[in-house]
Amino acid sequence: MDITIGVRNQARELVLESDQSADEISAAVTAALTGKVALELTDAKGRRVIVPTEALGFVELGTETRGRVGFGTI
Repeated sequence: MDITIGVRNQARELVLESDQSADEISAAVTAALTGKVALELTDAKGRRVIVPTEALGFVELGTETRGRVGFGTI
């Protein structure tokens, strides 16, 4: 799943690919907006992305990641 996070007062967006489902990511964003101090997600490579809740501009959920074809999958 491709995720794009807009951060207030920043020109660039955070873009990451995650193995989590859209429902899991949506639940994490909702939990962050309803009382948590930060939004915490893990990307497909195991890196953790933590964004303070007050800095969130938007969160865009892209399409589900499909199996890749070619030599990059080896």
